[in-house]
Amino acid sequence: MNRLCLAIGCLVGLTATSSPSQSFQWPDGERAAVSMSFDDGRVSQLDTGLPLLKKANVKVTFYVTPGAVETRLDGWKQAVADGHEIGSHSLTHPCTGNYTFSLKNALEDFDLPKMAAQLDEATDRIQKLLGVKPTTFAYPCGLKFVGRGRDVKSYVPLVAERFLVGRGYLDESPNSPAFTDLAQAMGTPFDDLDFSQMKAIVDSATKEGRWIIFVGHDFGERRRQTTDTKAVERLIAYLKDPANGIWLGTVAEIGGYVKKQRGR
Repeated sequence: MNRLCLAIGCLVGLTATSSPSQSFQWPDGERAAVSMSFDDGRVSQLDTGLPLLKKANVKVTFYVTPGAVETRLDGWKQAVADGHEIGSHSLTHPCTGNYTFSLKNALEDFDLPKMAAQLDEATDRIQKLLGVKPTTFAYPCGLKFVGRGRDVKSYVPLVAERFLVGRGYLDESPNSPAFTDLAQAMGTPFDDLDFSQMKAIVDSATKEGRWIIFVGHDFGERRRQTTDTKAVERLIAYLKDPANGIWLGTVAEIGGYVKKQRGR
């Protein structure tokens, strides 16, 4: 399924006449929920994103590595002071070695103990740097495995033991709150999209009471791995309009509510 299909709402499950999401009750009569999240701790998130979000009085989730935080420590302390959620994006951002940038940091060369150490050290270092302990996690590159071939293992259970929510990436559906596995919640990309495409995703999900976790990277003009600032401003205004019945909150806020409502 391609990005165009995602943007216009032709998602598996969203075309059904009923779903578990429709029986789930969002607070205060809201009809759906949206979280905005941004990965990698990129500089534009501080220089461009923080002023935009402060002006709009919106809180988002930033998924960072300790190294990125150390590069701009004052900026990330400001993000915490502004009330944004700081989540973990691992210690060294391991992905498949099929990506050139990750060849020497490849998930294929990891095992579960090594990944567990990655998760724990990242949490400890982020907490020491910023004074907050991450309660949600974003899988680097959206990948959830370690090892090769017959030795491949999922590290989702490690995330489930340590975090309230583990967020994926490049997924093709928003989350059904009554059903979704919080340890591998779906992440919907909104880099490279214009406002009309973002709105179409929201409108499709709202029909079934779903939870969208948008995933972005840089803030700036529309291009690869960049969430367009003008589109985000329009999206925020749309999400905050009471007439649309959408709860805009951080991943931890909404994930905590979902867990409490389901009792697990």
